[in-house]
This record gives sequence, structure tokens and C-alpha cells, in this order.
Amino acid sequence: MHSTSAGAVIPETCVSAAVAAPSIHNTQPWRFRLEAESATFQVRAAPERGLRHTDPAGRALHLSVGACLLNLRVAIAQSGWSPVRRLLPSPEDPGLLAIVRLAGSATRPTGHRADLYEAIWRRHSSRLPFSGRPLAPYLRSELGEAARVEGARLCFPDSVETARLLRLTAEAERRNRIDIDRAAEGCRWVHHDLQPTRDVGLPRAVLGPQDAREQIPLRDFTAQRHTERLVTRQFEAAPVLAVLITEHDRRADWLRAGQALQHVWLLATAHGLRASLLHQALEWPDLRRCLSLAPGRTGHVQMIIRLGYGPEGAASPRRAPGAVFDEALPCR
Repeated sequence: MHSTSAGAVIPETCVSAAVAAPSIHNTQPWRFRLEAESATFQVRAAPERGLRHTDPAGRALHLSVGACLLNLRVAIAQSGWSPVRRLLPSPEDPGLLAIVRLAGSATRPTGHRADLYEAIWRRHSSRLPFSGRPLAPYLRSELGEAARVEGARLCFPDSVETARLLRLTAEAERRNRIDIDRAAEGCRWVHHDLQPTRDVGLPRAVLGPQDAREQIPLRDFTAQRHTERLVTRQFEAAPVLAVLITEHDRRADWLRAGQALQHVWLLATAHGLRASLLHQALEWPDLRRCLSLAPGRTGHVQMIIRLGYGPEGAASPRRAPGAVFDEALPCR
């Protein structure tokens, strides 16, 4: 990077932080470029890593890239610079999902807490049982504010609504298991090794047990772990769900939702909370429509987040920065 513009930023460090973000099936569908003279990161989609059957419109891909974009912004701010982002900056180049320019000192407000950078490296999905300890009202408020500053809303449904959302998720999980194409697609992204493979994906060790009460429908990525053979554990009796909503449902909204999801998740991690995602019902258009918390109210559900106190989940492998980061480009 140009020494007079952003010498304090190490591009590989920023990209390492970006790729620590969550992505659907751990597909990591992103690429990065750097225009050195203008000190601007390009964040691009990697469509070849998309899920043709599970995510045909690319909504989850955009959420995944949005999450890595939030991490990139936090890492740039950690380096002492203020990240200025633009979403979908070039209609002629639809694969360019965002640019982030380093603009002046990070003493300018970024909307992020100082401890989010450290949380990047500790954030993992936890598909393990949580305790029954409730979330304090101030925590719910802080998490809601984290979503708001990224252009989304975070709602905490009551117990009746939570049960309804879990039933819809269970129906989606049932459909995913019997849909041959989706089951095969999920299976391709699960492997036995903890070491990264060419496609990365998910080691079986991170999938976790199933809920003995059959109340919380955790995803069976392999679609081959027969229920009667699965390890079961007692999960929390009163799960805490948070629903992430955007006002509209366009590509830019999906990217905003991904940033909001990651901001919420990093803040939750900083507070000692664990999280896992219940995305299954969002993958079926009819079930997604039913997820709306308030019939007739505008807004589109983008993610259901399970939150609680419990053990840290196992880390999933990440692609090396060199595999996703192109060398600096000259300023055009």
C-alpha cells in the first residue's frame, strides 16, 4: 500500500481479519483486491463458491460478503484509519460488491467499539447447548443498536413467537434432508479433516449434537447423519432468538444485513455470549414469508440468531489470505 497514504495498514492482516467472518456452509465466497495508490480495497464475490440449490438468488452469499466487509472495516480502524465504504459501486461490474477507502485518522467516529477487533478472532459458531441464563435488557438494547447502525433491525421475539419460528425452521430442515440436490450440496461442504481442504467447508467436528427435546433444529449439513445414530444432548429449554430484519430486500440490503449480523455477533462475543445461526427457513421462499414477526408490517427477515451463554464452538478452517487476496492494482 502507498506509504504516504496508509503505511500503518498491512493488507494481509486486514484480509486475515476479513476472512475470519462467517459464511454459509463456510464457503467463504469472497475475493479482495487493493488499489494501492488510492488506498482502496475492493471486495468481490466469488460466485463459483455459491450454492446453486440452497442459495440460487445469492442472498446468503451477499450476507456472507457483508460479514467479511464488517471485519475489514474493523481491522482498518484498528490500524488507525477511518474506513469509508460504498456498496455496489459499479453497475457495470456486478461482482464488485463493495469498496473501502482509507480516509484519514480513525479518530473520526466509526460506530464500532474498540474491542470488536479482538472479538474477530474469538467469534465461532457454537452449536452446543447453552445455559438457561437470560440476556439482560441492556445487552438486548446494545445488540439492537449494533444492528441499527448498519442499517438493520434486531428483534427479540417472545416465547410464543420463538416457538413458531423454531417450528418453521424444523420444517425447512425436514425439507432440506429430503431434497436430493440440497442434501448433496450440503454434503459436499462437510469433510472429516480439521485441516483446510481446497474448498474448505465444515469439519464434522464443528457440527455438534442434536437437541434431545427436538426443539432447536440444528442443521444437519451432511443429510446423512441418521437421527437414530446422532449424539443428543439437553439444550436450553427456553432458547433466546434474535431476528435480523431489513426494510427492503435488494442486493444492497443483503450486504447491510451481513454487516449488521457480524456487528451483532462481534459485540455478543465481546460480552461473552455465544451464537449460532438458524438459516434453514430463509432458504425456502414460502417459509421465509412466514417468518415475518408482524403481518402487514414492512421488512424482510434476513437471519435468525440463537444467542446464549455456553461453551465456545470449535473453529472452522479459513482460506489463507494469499488464496483470496490479489496483489495491489495500480490506480486507474
